[in-house]
Amino acid sequence: MKIEIRRLDQAFHLEARNESGNTIESDAAEDIGGNGKGMRPMQMLLSSLGACSAIDVIHILNRQRQPLQDIRITLDGVRDADNTPSLFTDIHVHFDVYGDLDPNKVDKAVALSMEKYCSVARILEKTARLTWGFAVHPG
Repeated sequence: MKIEIRRLDQAFHLEARNESGNTIESDAAEDIGGNGKGMRPMQMLLSSLGACSAIDVIHILNRQRQPLQDIRITLDGVRDADNTPSLFTDIHVHFDVYGDLDPNKVDKAVALSMEKYCSVARILEKTARLTWGFAVHPG
């Protein structure tokens, strides 16, 4: 796996490009000179957790032959503002899933992702308390 980062302006606006040519833009906080042209790195880390777990849950529910119509994930992270670096101490992940789904199978899929399969969760659990929940919205 290889990522290349390049600077897009004279401040902190950056572009990350993977080997397939896909890109993500990042920027610093405005209080240090960023211009809000991209997500800040810690926001991208939370986004990575959401994307990783979404892929797992979608895959598991598909294997369980559950008719998933949509998935939305909300992540709330709390950082230790009194220390540098300011690491996440608590992260809550909430899954909203849509379709005529068996709640027991959704519960199993979410738990498997957060406790076993999601690589980002495995990394973050070393410094943060990870919690999660879900709601099934019938189709």
